[in-house]
Amino acid sequence: AYFCFLMTALGVTAGAHRLWSHRSYKAKLPLRIFLAAANSMAFQNDIYEWSRDHRVHHKYSETDADPHNARRGFFFSHIGWLFVRKHRDVIEKGRKLDFTDLLDDPVVRFQRKYYKSSVVLMCFVIPTVVPWYLWGESLWNAYFLASILRYTISLNVTWLVNSAAHMYGNRPYDKYINPRQNTLVTLGAIGEGFHNYHHTFPFDYSASELGLKFNPTTWFIDFMFWLGLVTDRKQAPKEMIQARKERTGDGSA
Repeated sequence: AYFCFLMTALGVTAGAHRLWSHRSYKAKLPLRIFLAAANSMAFQNDIYEWSRDHRVHHKYSETDADPHNARRGFFFSHIGWLFVRKHRDVIEKGRKLDFTDLLDDPVVRFQRKYYKSSVVLMCFVIPTVVPWYLWGESLWNAYFLASILRYTISLNVTWLVNSAAHMYGNRPYDKYINPRQNTLVTLGAIGEGFHNYHHTFPFDYSASELGLKFNPTTWFIDFMFWLGLVTDRKQAPKEMIQARKERTGDGSA
């Protein structure tokens, strides 16, 4: 169950988020295939939809055009936005952004075309069958722990980035925006809780200035770089980070 949780998380953090949404690094085909499979295990919409909504979120953060606008409250930004129709501004302004780069990737197109079947296989069948077949776990335990419980936890950890990390914490890089540095979210979302930094420097592949500290997603990307599967990791220069802290930070770091 924990292995599946890590794979699920990486499909979102290293895949849909840092690779496809922000293009903060480049990944070769074998890694992109793995991340797409892991993203199907996450079952949080296909890569194209996830990245599209996330780019709109960054472009229009905390406005009516933000799909999970945190100014509408914790419940809305956490899960409520999935229960209602999107605000018309989300649709209208989202249409003005360019997402052609996403569909130019054959891996993204393939996953989108076969998304439902890939979700059934990766999110439910494999986590249930592997423990049952390989070491005799009961189908009941395998299904409800490695599949359902793992899926529930991974969903809520991801949603906390949209809710808690936009409401609770300090803002050492830009005190004029809502996203915060949230330690608990960082631990749960394997490195995605440095949210004030991320919204200030969204192009940084590490989503943090702390490098490998508290950031398993960065560990993974760096390991893939060592294997030759990752290139062109983008980072914010230290001088730029320090200047931004002094100009717009809240003085907490």
